[in-house]
Amino acid sequence: MTGNGAPLLTVNNIEVIYDHVILVLKGVSLEVPEGGIVALLGANGAGKTTTLKAISNLLGAERGDVTKGAIEFRGERVDKLTPSDLVKRGVIQVMEGRRCFEHLTVEENLLTGAYLRKDGQAAIRRDVEMVYHYFPRLKERRDAQAGYTSGGEQQMTALGRALMAKPKMILLDEPSMGLAPQLVEEIFDIVKDLNEKENVSFLLAEQNTNMALRYAGYGYVLENGRVVMDGAAATLRDNEDIKEFYLGLDTGGRKSFRNVKHYRRRKRWLV
Repeated sequence: MTGNGAPLLTVNNIEVIYDHVILVLKGVSLEVPEGGIVALLGANGAGKTTTLKAISNLLGAERGDVTKGAIEFRGERVDKLTPSDLVKRGVIQVMEGRRCFEHLTVEENLLTGAYLRKDGQAAIRRDVEMVYHYFPRLKERRDAQAGYTSGGEQQMTALGRALMAKPKMILLDEPSMGLAPQLVEEIFDIVKDLNEKENVSFLLAEQNTNMALRYAGYGYVLENGRVVMDGAAATLRDNEDIKEFYLGLDTGGRKSFRNVKHYRRRKRWLV
């Protein structure tokens, strides 16, 4: 889904520095339209997670700061808000590595996502059932301790917990990490359903470029803390550089894993 064109989130030329010394993001700009799915692509260490944490204002816990630029949500500056204030506005991050409360049950994890809500128990109970509708496996495991569930079930729990906060946008960090291909497909199908049926917008940081570009409407490629390429997902999928450097393909078809790093040409953005 590409969204209706109106920017819900705007990141304008931000720089991020850790420990007052280490420059990690170097002038990153991007937009997420309302009702859209946007992919943030790149190898490990490219700056994807830092970008998400800059948007959700979680950098402070890691001695990081947005030192330049601006972040706007629905046309208002949000880069100086606390993380909890941003959650109240409808921006939720699902962290890399799932990060469930392992000692709580699956359902107790879901209910923590509704902690800031003021609309009453009946509305919260309806939304728990809504989560179970999208994640029927969680309903079966509702009384199990989250720490004893599978990796896929933990990812579903983390995403369901985010839904309980009634988000307008979810920042989803590496949802495919450590999951079997069948489960990855299931998670992405649910993301698509949530986008289309619940009108939740997604900014999706993902190393699995092929999967991300199948579901996103637009994508940005990060490398060494900079956006080096962006465009419609279909355009990026057909781009020869993306095929070779991120999909392991060239004009002759798929390469073997051992040869995937032996590029035929320099990356055009480095020339």
